[in-house]
Amino acid sequence: MSKDRPAPDAPEPLSPLIDAHTHLDACGAHDAATVAAIVDKAEAVGVGRVVTVADDLDAARFAVDAANWDSRVYAAVAIHPTRANVLDSETKAEIERLASDPRVVAVGETGLDLYWPGKLEGCATIEEQVDGFRWHIDLAKRLGKTLMIHNREADQDLLRVLNEEGAPETVVFHCFSSDSEMARACIDAGYVLSFSGTVSFKNAKALREAALLVPSDQLIVETDAPFLTPHPFRGAPNESYCLPYTVRALADIRGEDPQVLAAASTATAERVYKL
Repeated sequence: MSKDRPAPDAPEPLSPLIDAHTHLDACGAHDAATVAAIVDKAEAVGVGRVVTVADDLDAARFAVDAANWDSRVYAAVAIHPTRANVLDSETKAEIERLASDPRVVAVGETGLDLYWPGKLEGCATIEEQVDGFRWHIDLAKRLGKTLMIHNREADQDLLRVLNEEGAPETVVFHCFSSDSEMARACIDAGYVLSFSGTVSFKNAKALREAALLVPSDQLIVETDAPFLTPHPFRGAPNESYCLPYTVRALADIRGEDPQVLAAASTATAERVYKL
């Protein structure tokens, strides 16, 4: 994301839509008024509800607050895999307390990230990530909540751990960015795939091929804002109001009417998050 690129203009409205994964705090929200401003802007183009997602303890506290401030906002809480080395007993207890809030619809984002170890100072080791992932899987099952997965270069390891632990009833692969083989494995396992602006990128041929395989009742859409702004705005700051750009790009790839895809993805998100 570049601070030099202006934010995209508002798209033509497309409704109904749910942004299945955003980070309101990273988009600049810090209180009830700034949360409302971001969601108001999204609602004006048809994105009536959002799930704001945590990747550390402070973000988890904020996500729960935001979801209680505004009825259009829901939360997901967890410790990001690259930070799994902070999961001591006190942090686990706090995440479990936050995840128990009625406004929290998922445990996430958790999972595995094999890209950053050795590149990012302080990054959790692969072993620490696996341990943290197993703990979050157990938490999601104990609370009866959806598991929201972050996956970077870890396809087979993720599937293996999910198989070993026994997956929760509902599993979402956030920002699905893998190929058709992984998509098929996830579909066959009953997992839900969430597509972001990456599906519109010119170099995402394998991802576009994967997107063709996903049944509508296993597909949701997200921004991952402020990141992954869809083409032709790649590199500009992203927000929930940009979601219609991604949905129209995905509909074009799948040969579907954008309105039909919007309605189907919303119905799936409502089921996945028990909205």
